[in-house]
Amino acid sequence: MNNITVLVVDDESRMRKLIKDFLAQKGYSILEAGDGEEALQVYEDNILKAYDGMEALKIIEKNDNIHLILLDIMMPKLDGWSVLRQIRQSSEVPIIMLTARGEEQDELFGFELGVDEYIAKPFSPKILVARVEAILKRTMGDKTEVKDYGGIVIDPDGRTVKVDDKQVEMSLREYELLKYLEDNEGIALSRDKILNNVWNYDYYGDSRTIDSHIKKIRHKLGKKGKYIETMRGVGYKFEVK
Repeated sequence: MNNITVLVVDDESRMRKLIKDFLAQKGYSILEAGDGEEALQVYEDNILKAYDGMEALKIIEKNDNIHLILLDIMMPKLDGWSVLRQIRQSSEVPIIMLTARGEEQDELFGFELGVDEYIAKPFSPKILVARVEAILKRTMGDKTEVKDYGGIVIDPDGRTVKVDDKQVEMSLREYELLKYLEDNEGIALSRDKILNNVWNYDYYGDSRTIDSHIKKIRHKLGKKGKYIETMRGVGYKFEVK
């Protein structure tokens, strides 16, 4: 993909360089934010370099063409959670959290805040690139048909959702989950099947993350949230009534 910009936020310069090198091989433009006291600097080839979570937010505010963010959790001054919260106040840009933690509650907390994906350290750079490409493909893929499901209109090209002609803001994961349910209208889907298809890889955490996302989606859909049925002992089903 050309003209794609990825923001890499990590306090370890070696980690940023590793990620940058592998993503640059795919033709992506890279913005960096990390650790330190230095002010925001502009480097050659339009690569911006900052040194803490606060500077990462400054970069985001100045660049509305960022297509994906790789965000470390443990950073000085402003940690990943704080950066995530502030980004989600005004943007649904896809975010992959980089974490050395493996705690289930941390992952659930992140999904509540709007994380689209987790990658635990240490990780294979090739796997990271594959995850990045998978998310970008879903968010910037080929044009497809706009569909109306009982007043819920999904535009795959723009990755937008409208309810009764009013646009509803959703994170990438919320959007993908709703679209998967609607694409399988009338079919009871197990939580395992949803995880494997929506999360796009084998997820070994608690399936309660699905319940959390469903709750948020229903709230955003308003009265039409009733179209998402809970199938006891199975999972969920989308059906227009």
